[in-house]
Amino acid sequence: MADEKERNREERENERNVSGFSLMGPAQKLGGYPKRLSNFLHDVRVEMRQVNWPSRQDVTSTTIVVTVTVAFFGVYFWLTDLAFSHLYILVNGYFKKL
Repeated sequence: MADEKERNREERENERNVSGFSLMGPAQKLGGYPKRLSNFLHDVRVEMRQVNWPSRQDVTSTTIVVTVTVAFFGVYFWLTDLAFSHLYILVNGYFKKL
């Protein structure tokens, strides 16, 4: 209990005795941001040089394959939906007559 009171008293005294040096940590951290940003942009530039970019022919052929595949599956699912819709109407009409 006595230790707790002593600690609280010390904390109150420390709050009153704030020195200018206590703000140096955050100020130094703020001052380091331009350097960190510069390092980050440099690292991005270095990494982007190592990227293996596809050729124009590769991009064109891949785009065509994706477009044809999407069109095929779009037509397939449209026909499947159409068939199941007609089947549902036939089955539903049959059981309504019963």
